[in-house]
Amino acid sequence: MKHLIIYAHPSNRSFNHAILEKAIETSPNNVVVRDLYQLNFDPVLTWQEFSQTLSQQYAPDIATEHKYWREADVITLIYPLWWMGFPAILKGYLDRVLSYDFAYQNGEIESIGLLTGKKMQQFVTLGNSNEKYERKGFLNAFEHTLGKGLFEFCGINDVKMHYFGNIGLKETDYVAILQEVAESCREILK
Repeated sequence: MKHLIIYAHPSNRSFNHAILEKAIETSPNNVVVRDLYQLNFDPVLTWQEFSQTLSQQYAPDIATEHKYWREADVITLIYPLWWMGFPAILKGYLDRVLSYDFAYQNGEIESIGLLTGKKMQQFVTLGNSNEKYERKGFLNAFEHTLGKGLFEFCGINDVKMHYFGNIGLKETDYVAILQEVAESCREILK
């Protein structure tokens, strides 16, 4: 199994980075990590670039990302939830990479996802407790927007969401979270 990890946190001292390290550690040799901050990835989708993608003219950096996505059997996203969504660099990455005729195309009645046969897992860190987000209906909303809504549109029907709340608090069981990360990676990479 080829494993592509997309990592979106600016600090290598963060708990997100510990999640990244655990995901790498429990992956087979076929792992590719795209650390968006280390790559200084440009998240801005310009109108010119968008227009060119409609005729399959992709910027060189995006063609490289397309290659990694095509080759991957499993795609893992690791990021903190910021303002109820992806960090801007990850949102821009997805805006640019999940382009027309690569991730989807128009059908006669509805869009057709082109990234079929892939699995995805997302490790999302939260500042508040999972229970608080659950009570307000946010976790369910994230499942439909950040997870299945976006990626099923692109043809990825196996999307597993993992939410790790209370990050930054001393009483949080970080060891248990890293064990969950390892178990999830082992399971999805079978």
